[in-house]
Amino acid sequence: MEAAGGAAPTPAPAPAPAAAPGRARPAQPQAQPQAQPQAQAQPKSREQFRTQRKESEGSVDCPNLEFEYRDADGHGAELAELYSYTEEPELSTNRRCFEEDFHAQVQGRRWLELDGAQQKAYVMHLLDGLEVVNREKRLKVARAILYLAQGVFGDCDNEGDVLHWSRHNSFLLYRLGTFTAFLELLNMEIDNSQACSSALRKPAISLADSTELRVLLSVMYLMVENIRVEQEADPPEWKTCQETFRMELSFPVHNEEPFALLLFTMVTKFCSGHAPHFPMKKVLLLLWKVLLFTLGGFEALQAMKVRKREELGLPPLPEDSIQVMRSMRAASPPTYSIELMEQQQQQKRGHRSRRPLVKQDSLDIYNERDPFKNDEAGVDEEENDDVDSGIEGELDLMERDAIIPAMPAQRPPIERVSFPKGLPWAPKVRQKDIEHFLEASRNKFIGFTLGQDTETLIGLPRPIHESVKTLKQHKYVSISDIQIKNEEELEKCPMSLGEEEVQETPCEILYRAMLYNLPQYMIALLKILLAAAPTSKAKTDSINILADVLPEEMPITVLQSMKLGIDVNRHKEIIVKSISALLLLLLKHLKLNHIYQFEYVSQHLVFANCIPLILKFFNQNIMSYITAKNSISVLDYPHCTVYDLPELTAESLVSSTERVLVTSIAVCEREAGDNNQFCWRNLFSCINLLRILNKLTKWKHSRTMMLVVFKSAPILKRALKVKQAMMQLYVLKLLKIQTKYLGRQWRKSNMKTMSAIYQKVRHRMNDDWAYGNDIDARPWDFQAEECTLRANIEAFNSRRYDKPQDSEFAPVDNCLQSVLGQRLELPEDFHYSYELWLEREVFSQPIRWEELLHYQ
Repeated sequence: MEAAGGAAPTPAPAPAPAAAPGRARPAQPQAQPQAQPQAQAQPKSREQFRTQRKESEGSVDCPNLEFEYRDADGHGAELAELYSYTEEPELSTNRRCFEEDFHAQVQGRRWLELDGAQQKAYVMHLLDGLEVVNREKRLKVARAILYLAQGVFGDCDNEGDVLHWSRHNSFLLYRLGTFTAFLELLNMEIDNSQACSSALRKPAISLADSTELRVLLSVMYLMVENIRVEQEADPPEWKTCQETFRMELSFPVHNEEPFALLLFTMVTKFCSGHAPHFPMKKVLLLLWKVLLFTLGGFEALQAMKVRKREELGLPPLPEDSIQVMRSMRAASPPTYSIELMEQQQQQKRGHRSRRPLVKQDSLDIYNERDPFKNDEAGVDEEENDDVDSGIEGELDLMERDAIIPAMPAQRPPIERVSFPKGLPWAPKVRQKDIEHFLEASRNKFIGFTLGQDTETLIGLPRPIHESVKTLKQHKYVSISDIQIKNEEELEKCPMSLGEEEVQETPCEILYRAMLYNLPQYMIALLKILLAAAPTSKAKTDSINILADVLPEEMPITVLQSMKLGIDVNRHKEIIVKSISALLLLLLKHLKLNHIYQFEYVSQHLVFANCIPLILKFFNQNIMSYITAKNSISVLDYPHCTVYDLPELTAESLVSSTERVLVTSIAVCEREAGDNNQFCWRNLFSCINLLRILNKLTKWKHSRTMMLVVFKSAPILKRALKVKQAMMQLYVLKLLKIQTKYLGRQWRKSNMKTMSAIYQKVRHRMNDDWAYGNDIDARPWDFQAEECTLRANIEAFNSRRYDKPQDSEFAPVDNCLQSVLGQRLELPEDFHYSYELWLEREVFSQPIRWEELLHYQ
């Protein structure tokens, strides 16, 4: 039940024969002689509650997750996620198609034994086979090329060799023009109306309906991913090839649309219901990797940001945010209601005096004493515990274990890490903050204001001078501020400033191509994200995203059903990962390119209910989602191609607790090297969605109010249970921006969360986030804020991208002689029919002088 102060709701425990501590008194009034047996039963009841809570929520006392956030997972893992487990038989089909053709062309030799010229000759032979009219023959050749891109695993002995030859063959295929050939075939398949109509008539769509599309997309994905990844041992010609491929995808020639736009079009066509057979997981993975390859990853984005600040004459960034987040460590999560009940029961039984004073080590990141914690605070919290108000007292896990000696601490002792003293982030001050501070100071001491003047300090006391000096020392001017200022000047003086010089970057080209259909693209992505979210319920009107995972024949045994269930869950997780990653990448690059491009995409995401969708995603047992094991490592590519598969049984797919489906038997897991304590893609997806939510709500008070209205505070607090520093940082950022709206009672009962915000999130001087006195917290102009932003966006798009022939700012010649003296090019036939034209249009027409007077 949700606490009154906004605490995270926890599932109510199932009824047990023994009553829960703290609830037994009103239900079972017992005589005095029965008190001793009831007291002896208390530890058992407490143990039942603890077991039920851990089964329903996952263990609160989770270890620190050794997770490094980066652009994508390891190379092998990213290739493995391209294939569903139901596609496993097609691997042998690809091999058979290749070997039949290869042995007919090359007698008695293997692919690995051919030299470069012979390999090129054979690939050219395969590309000629793509030109045939027969659809079946063309598919066989495409499968043979796919087998090459998969690393000719039939000739390899281990996974490393498969990955090496997959990269080698991908570069070879690209140099010979394979990607362009497959792009033409992909356009043909997208426009194949017969396949679309056939899929629409079927009651259930399966893998067989998208065979050609899956083969084409798999080849293109393998080429993009293999060429995108850089390795130190790559030869120079590979690096040259990589740059050429990036330019080809970023800057299409002959006024063609970017390749990413074609994939966006496939997404919208799928969501509209016109092409339900499209393999959407492969499309989204390819779209994400194309954006990652052409626009650049997070480190490349940081370098571009530094370079752009230098070009604009702005001071360098105060720190590298990527490195700061990597050096942070996680805090312990807040305590929840059942633990609070245990602690309250112990206190009511007279154990308060034995409460030790434990330092708040889990949040004391920089070996400094918690500013919110002192000796008197503990007394206040104890007094509040006596009030039956449902407030969540957020004790540290170490403190809870000290109160209940029957439950020893399960986690290992925290290792001390040497950090520098102080906070991790340098504080920032906006120009707006300085103006607000001076406005309030002048009203107080002088009685009038000077507008946006931040230099004149006459009449203000000396401490105000020092405060303004300190604020200006930490003043931060963002690239967005410069872009907004330039846009305002271009709107005011379009004639004097002339045409704006727009740099042709990959991001600019992509935005220009996406502009007119961008709302449909965003809605389509969110529709698929909603269908793939684990909290979504199956509805008749929802789109079917399982077309490329369901086999033609449904499973008939328990083992097949469990394997398909794992495959479906894995399929949905990969879709969530790809959509969250490409949306975040798009938002960050558009914000750097121009702030109003970012705002345009953000507004359409907000209008499409992206904020409640992300909150709905997190309204689940987030620890179970992050630690889910919806994968079978022995079936993952490339492991399944070089090792004999062990016999899987239904028992090997079920864990001992019968709660979570694991991947396979433990011996096979160790052989495959799958010993992670969390699922990389799920944790990656959660961080991406939190970052998107931060992007949408930052400095937008109307959207922050949406977080409050949808009661996001308990949902976000539950996400703090994941002990990963980067994820906790973005959760705390989202809690910080809405703290001023949650009320004093929530802040009072969540002091540990407030302390974590203070220690982990960047400080904004003069930001009353913890008290609610900010002038921007006033709710009456939220609608006007969004309307003003929308008007600015429309003005920007109209000025930069709408180029009408007759512009209202075009010069006009008002001289009669000049206008009549202009030579006009007349068609040749006009000279022959000039006299007829005069007779018909001039002499034979009466002159209506009254109409002329009427127009005057």
